Amino acid sequence: MFSLQTIFGKGDKFYGLLEASAAAARQSTRALIAMLNQKSSSPSLDEFRLARRREKEVMSQISQELVNTFVTALEREDIEALSAALYKIPKTVEKFAERYALFAEQLMDVDYGSRALMLEKAVGVIVEMVAQLRKGMKLEEMRELNERMQAIESEADRLILSLYKELFTNERDASRLILRKDLFELLEKAIDRCRDAGNVIYAIVLKNS
Repeated sequence: MFSLQTIFGKGDKFYGLLEASAAAARQSTRALIAMLNQKSSSPSLDEFRLARRREKEVMSQISQELVNTFVTALEREDIEALSAALYKIPKTVEKFAERYALFAEQLMDVDYGSRALMLEKAVGVIVEMVAQLRKGMKLEEMRELNERMQAIESEADRLILSLYKELFTNERDASRLILRKDLFELLEKAIDRCRDAGNVIYAIVLKNS
């Protein structure tokens, strides 16, 4: 006969899977920083594809476990929502990397590194937030983490506005202007994906606190 502790313990596996998903997102941002630091005219995309593959595998495993598990640590729709939000982070980072790789030789003088570091900081907060779920629904701690996430996203919004001013004032090559603008917006979108994941986590804690 199974004890209640055994039955409920089966739901804990979702914490580990969500943590693995957040770790895959962080792997993609670290790969991005490494790629930008290399200043290569033909950067490799292998690390991005590996991170994305891991994210997809975890997402698929979460979906399968939701079918097979009677009791879950969190509500099923919350697990699905967070899994989907985390999946979108490396997906957006990989999209940036693919486009950057096509035109890397023309973009080596453009500072994407500072935005990539901001993205890594945002993903780091998400990793912390996901890890906190296992420790219990501590509203005050999660609020502080979410406020850190919101501050990073607000700073990214401010920087993109100053970037637009610089681009449209100083960039004379129309095709290069569009390319630079598109890539910077993808980095901002990746930070927005982190904000979205943070909002999902915070909503889960609010619901369960």
